[in-house]
Amino acid sequence: MSERRYFGCGLPYVPAETLSGKLVVIEGTDGVGRSTQMGLLQRWIELQGFPVVTTGWSRSNLVASSIDAAKSGNMLSHLTYSLLYATDFADRLENVVIPALRAGFVVLADRYIYTAIARSEARGLDRSWLTSLFGIALVPDLVVYLRIDVEHLIPRVIEAGGLNYWESGMDMHLDHDLFESFRKYQTLLVGAFDSMASEYDFVTVNANDTVDAIQARLREKIAPILVR
Repeated sequence: MSERRYFGCGLPYVPAETLSGKLVVIEGTDGVGRSTQMGLLQRWIELQGFPVVTTGWSRSNLVASSIDAAKSGNMLSHLTYSLLYATDFADRLENVVIPALRAGFVVLADRYIYTAIARSEARGLDRSWLTSLFGIALVPDLVVYLRIDVEHLIPRVIEAGGLNYWESGMDMHLDHDLFESFRKYQTLLVGAFDSMASEYDFVTVNANDTVDAIQARLREKIAPILVR
């Protein structure tokens, strides 16, 4: 990326050009292997001599516990669901991402606004409203989309601990059966990510590949960004 800019309206009190660090985002559906790749990437980038800060979805000190409490009751409306995650993002942007970029760090983000847009769009919220809501976001230097088809995703998720209410989109009443609801919901998410991949210049990586092959591809794409 040639110069730092905002996704939309931005934050008027934070000039984007003052943020000299690098922002790298790993996107993809639930259970696709982001955490494994993030851990390997962090160690590799640090060995290249660059300081790293990581951030991820629902890790805001302000609202993470509130999100967990609200989801435990399985009673969130679609709008409240989206606004809670938008608050989580805004808090981490202002208190983690921006300070780290200002200090020249590499910020590795395990999911970003694109996950929020995909999930909320699947729940019927308007894409233009969502892009306006997340207009405060900084445009990443690189977005890597770990893509997997739903049929290959299902056994991974089951092996990792099984299906849960929210990852299965049960709040959307897509199906009475948890398994079928998961399949339908994750299909919607993959469709949303595929749509955004070309619109926002994602680097798409086949998540069906081996861990080492995926990591090699990630390093290949990130290395040029580190030295700019």
